[in-house]
Amino acid sequence: MAPFLIYTFLGLGIPTLAVINLAFRNENGTLSTSNLHLISQGIYRIGFENSFKLALLTSIIPGILGVILAYTIQTSRSGLLRRLVATASGVLANFGGVNLTFMFIATLGSAGLLTAWLNLIKLNPWHYGFNLYSFYGVAFVYMYFQIPLMVLIITPALGGLRKSWREAAENMGASTFGYWRHVGIPVLLPSVLGAMLLLFGSAFAAYATAESLTTGIIALAPIQIGVVLNGNVVAGQTHVGYAIAFGMLVILSVTMILYGLVRKRASKWLR
Repeated sequence: MAPFLIYTFLGLGIPTLAVINLAFRNENGTLSTSNLHLISQGIYRIGFENSFKLALLTSIIPGILGVILAYTIQTSRSGLLRRLVATASGVLANFGGVNLTFMFIATLGSAGLLTAWLNLIKLNPWHYGFNLYSFYGVAFVYMYFQIPLMVLIITPALGGLRKSWREAAENMGASTFGYWRHVGIPVLLPSVLGAMLLLFGSAFAAYATAESLTTGIIALAPIQIGVVLNGNVVAGQTHVGYAIAFGMLVILSVTMILYGLVRKRASKWLR
């Protein structure tokens, strides 16, 4: 464990301590909460609000769709289909950034291939208010990797639903609805909530996809940190990037604590 712990401390521990230290330092290097006060208002507050809403939206919808897809595949009789979906989900869940942005622009951009085809049948989504470069456009692109990620996370939990439980419920006269209401959903709910929390954390901290798609026109906390790293710093706000990073650390820490709690609840059903 020693090499792993040392590597973790050097790669995560020291940077985290540095962020916390500098977030509470003013321009003179003295302890101050001015940076935290600054990010709690104006454009920085909007950035946190947008990031939170984006993460919430792209965790709930992909979470629900991912559970349905995973259950459909899990109950399929085709072992080949299950393996193909598992492999594809593993690839797509890690596909993001500039490559994903280019793919969506070439497909659903204002001059994209699919957009041109839909325009031929008078179903051009851009004529009905769709905008790939807007907040909801970013959320739409995020779902491309969030749904496969949900499938990967929730599949082991679905495998924990034992056939004997359903048989016992049916022997006691329970309908399909009754089984899911009293057995299936209560058993799966902690795992589903835990998976959605992971999706929330993934979307909240994502940077490359949103930055390359919108070029920073949407206020998001990770993009605002990128602006600071690029040297676009307002006079007297040198440490504001550290304050934003500290705020993100707090939110992600709370997310992981909640995940640990629901995971502990779900683990007893997966033994």
